[in-house]
Amino acid sequence: MRSADAQTSKPDAHGNIGRTTDGRCGQIAQNCPDAPFPQAIGFLTARQRKLAWLGFMLVACQAPVAAKVLPDASWLFSIVVALTVATVIMADDSMRRRPAAE
Repeated sequence: MRSADAQTSKPDAHGNIGRTTDGRCGQIAQNCPDAPFPQAIGFLTARQRKLAWLGFMLVACQAPVAAKVLPDASWLFSIVVALTVATVIMADDSMRRRPAAE
């Protein structure tokens, strides 16, 4: 068993030192000794993933407002964009949850 000093002394690849508050290792499960198996990395970076979630939430909230304000059905385009972004996020999630190829 490792000491607490050994666990918190070295930063990981992202500059985080030690463990996260939920008891897991840093963001990448490949470097985590407690991970049950290594996980693959998705095709979106952390920044792209956050921006995708932000875009999804903005478009999903904008669609009902546009439906009330606009007389035509152009608000349906917002629904299509939100579904496309949601599909990309789900595809990235699915890719991240797969075991890494060795």
